[in-house]
Order: sequence, then structure tokens, then C-alpha cells
Amino acid sequence: MVRGFTIDARCLWHDSHMPDSSRSQRLRKLVQEVAGKPAPDDDHESLFESGLLDSFALPDLVSAIEKEFAVKVPDSDLNPRKFDSIARMDAYLADHAG
Repeated sequence: MVRGFTIDARCLWHDSHMPDSSRSQRLRKLVQEVAGKPAPDDDHESLFESGLLDSFALPDLVSAIEKEFAVKVPDSDLNPRKFDSIARMDAYLADHAG
């Protein structure tokens, strides 16, 4: 307690694996740019099974992610499963953040 204020430690805790709404919005925008169509409202919907993206779009999507988030995705991670949904991309970025 500091001068009549209490700080709840839960407010200070941040789990890097929790979805980041600004990051998911940026990912949604990238998906829309690459696909040329609106991204699904559900962040867990498969972008490949829905037909929004195909395997030919994956390198373009990953390249856009690398530029937008200043990350390098190794060739071994170029797998549609890792980038199947906005939620999976968000989790991937959380796991690989600087």
C-alpha cells in the first residue's frame, strides 16, 4: 500500500502468450491485404480451410508479417499450420517476440 493506494499484482502481470488485440488487428489487416478479401471475424477460423488463403499466399503473408513485426521467420517454420488462423499467428509472434 502506497499513500492509500493498493496495487494488485495481477494488474502488473503480463503473459506473453495472451492475445494482443493490437497485434491481432495488425495481423487481420495483413491477411486482408494478402487475400484481397475481408478476414474472418473469428480469430480461430482456418484461413486455409475457408479458402481465404492458399499455399501460394503463404510466402507473401509471412513476408508481410516479417516486415510489419520486424521478425525473421525461418524456412523451417514456413508451414500453413503455424499460420492457419489469426490466433495461431498471434501465438507464433508471442512465442518468437524479441
